[in-house]
Amino acid sequence: MKIALIVSGASGVELADAFLRYLPDGIETHVVLSDNARTVALHEKTGITLHADNDIAAAIASGSFGVDATAVIPCSMNTLAKIACGIADTLASRAAAVAIKERKPLLLAPRELPFSPIALENMLKLSRLGVIIAPPVLGYYSDSRTLEEMERFLVGKWYDILGIENELYRRWGS
Repeated sequence: MKIALIVSGASGVELADAFLRYLPDGIETHVVLSDNARTVALHEKTGITLHADNDIAAAIASGSFGVDATAVIPCSMNTLAKIACGIADTLASRAAAVAIKERKPLLLAPRELPFSPIALENMLKLSRLGVIIAPPVLGYYSDSRTLEEMERFLVGKWYDILGIENELYRRWGS
């Protein structure tokens, strides 16, 4: 499986780090850091290719490369708006546009509170196109007691959406 992880905001980059930390071995991962996310400290993990956001010619900018799923964690409101409007002027927005045109899973984890009416309209537009809007919202049924357990729940839910098997959180009824 090939996935692209786009980190498009400085607020919440820890969630992108957790997404990578728990990723099972054997998944080819391509990471794009927006200019505002360069401060992220990525844990060492094999199978990760790091791309500059201005490298619009990177492999993941083409549908023929065959990315199976794309996640934007966290997703800034700027990136969300660009994706909603079809603006593909960076590798991050281009990779998301490719996922939409190829009808591959695209997960956006917007990280802002509260959402503005404009952001909500953009999310609705994208949702109607099949984009999965999955902000980092806790499921209290998971009985998370620590920050790490909360992260594991969020990452596990995102993995479920993207088709990545995991046992990161207590599932309902278990």
